[in-house]
Amino acid sequence: MVGWQQQQINLGQEHQEDLSFLVSRQRAWIEIDLTALAHNVKTLKGYLAPQTKLMAVIKADAYGHGAVTVAQTALANGANCLAIATLAEGVELRQAGITSPILILGAINAVEDIKAVAAWKLEPTIGNLEQALAFDATLATVGKSLPVHLKLDTGMSRLGTNWQEATSLVQLVRTRANLKIASIYSHFSTADESDRTIMNLQHQRFNQAIAQLKTTGFVPPQLHLANSAATLSDRSCHYDMVRVGLALYGLYPATHLHQELDLWPVLQVKAKITQVKTIPAGEGVSYGRKFIAPRDTKVAVVGIGYADGVPRNLSNRLQAIVCGQLVPQIGSITMDQLMLQVDHLQDLKPGEVVTLIGQQNNLSITADDWANKLNTISWEILCGFKHRLPRIFN
Repeated sequence: MVGWQQQQINLGQEHQEDLSFLVSRQRAWIEIDLTALAHNVKTLKGYLAPQTKLMAVIKADAYGHGAVTVAQTALANGANCLAIATLAEGVELRQAGITSPILILGAINAVEDIKAVAAWKLEPTIGNLEQALAFDATLATVGKSLPVHLKLDTGMSRLGTNWQEATSLVQLVRTRANLKIASIYSHFSTADESDRTIMNLQHQRFNQAIAQLKTTGFVPPQLHLANSAATLSDRSCHYDMVRVGLALYGLYPATHLHQELDLWPVLQVKAKITQVKTIPAGEGVSYGRKFIAPRDTKVAVVGIGYADGVPRNLSNRLQAIVCGQLVPQIGSITMDQLMLQVDHLQDLKPGEVVTLIGQQNNLSITADDWANKLNTISWEILCGFKHRLPRIFN
């Protein structure tokens, strides 16, 4: 595999002294704290009933944290299985030697993709009758069977069979020789909102579908419904397993859930100052001169930009931590560089480390801070950091 794997650097405990050497070679990078990740997995696992499984959601390269290393760490610290979105993501994990169950949350339809799912021993989501028939027919040609997870649409209006038609889907799949039902699940659309009206409706629909199935004599082997938000907000949604993504990485799906568990942020974004200069009053900074110096102004140029995942729409709205102080970003963020106003910092030189997301002394900047400024969500911020930023695990 290429891409992420080429950009990941793992540091064992015995090599922590190498961190400064690795950082010295980078203009910008992402640090992944595996101790924090392990803490989050253990904390989440301890929050669940002993019989409830924890599925670690590591799609989108583990939300930008590095899928293989995150998967290995999560499994080593109590996660029972994994979830990804695409066939390629599952293959990457199998090629890395990961043998745990892996659920593909996205839809698989093409014949060759179905064969690949079977060859790599992945577990697909089945969301409709046609897909079930296609899987069974294709698996018959290769002489293999698969555990499959049936998805019900209880109000997300995305993948899945309408919850009122669950019995038809289950009855069909149970007659297929090459398909074995591993679980039945659904997904909330509003679990991160304080108004629980729609969440409760979806929960009720899921329970009604399962109750109807049981009247036919079928008892689902596993049920799962809760994402991170539902896991933290409602234990009645835990069933046999919960699917946790964002909380795994130390962020909360909503502000009203912050007090539920002590989660530690896993990711930090850092870069280096590449030049320090003083510009005169009235001089413009960067493309479009969106910042005009009100007085003689000290400017630090930093080697990171929107091609690395720092949104251009944060221009003149971003803050960074330098030498233990918060400083403002000024001017338009460019493809590879951004500028900071550092008037009050003395003896600042190229090579000084800037924290864009992370902690330094008693200061902290989070993905939520960026998301709030952009009127988006922290998931998008985490998934936006690009491949050319190496991930350094420590």
